[in-house]
Amino acid sequence: MSAALRIEDGDPLLAEMAAQGFARIPGEVMEARLGLAPAELDAFAASWERLETDRFMADGGRYRRRRHANFSARAGVPGHVRNPHRAHFQAVVHNSLNGGVERWFAPMEDAVGGGAALNALLDLGRSVADAGTPGADWFVEVHQFRIEAAAGAPGFPTPEGVHHDGVDYVLIGMVARTNLAGGETLITDDGGTELARFTLLDRLDTAFIDDQRVMHGVTPVQPVDPALPSCRDVLVITWKRAGG
Repeated sequence: MSAALRIEDGDPLLAEMAAQGFARIPGEVMEARLGLAPAELDAFAASWERLETDRFMADGGRYRRRRHANFSARAGVPGHVRNPHRAHFQAVVHNSLNGGVERWFAPMEDAVGGGAALNALLDLGRSVADAGTPGADWFVEVHQFRIEAAAGAPGFPTPEGVHHDGVDYVLIGMVARTNLAGGETLITDDGGTELARFTLLDRLDTAFIDDQRVMHGVTPVQPVDPALPSCRDVLVITWKRAGG
């Protein structure tokens, strides 16, 4: 892990996480931390054009495209190791719409899963997780999401509502917004009290969430110009203590 991706005591990101259970990093700050060439980020973002339709939406919607991968990270061992492809599963308590079933999504492309952009994001996110829970082994899931919207047919980034993911830490990173209105991120406590409301707008605008402490959700999206395509592309990475 490069020095830029290490999280040191006193880092404002860790201070925000400790104080409120979530933190935000503007895109330009994330880009500087990751230290990636613009061409690497462009190629990473272009892979969202090759996602496949999520056919497990219990509401019957076809507004979501995605790919999925899972990794392991062992305490004291740098990096993440990609595991064989597997189903994504959430308990109904964490996903009242789509929980309780194994969902087999298209696998993340090898070039994306092994690429510099994703690995830099994995390393930075892991440093946050390790700081919050030192000495843990991690099971890590990575989701590429595209939410599409059309005139009269909004898209729902979190159709299950404000929720916990049932993990320890979550990274949500904006990749692109195209002809889009809406898509506000909401952070609440378990009682539903709103703690924050913000919109990830620019590439690499990022939110880190302590999933044990706070809940999150995203408001529906719709096109600004109803005659043009509209979509919201995001990356979601979760870290869960292995065996937890």
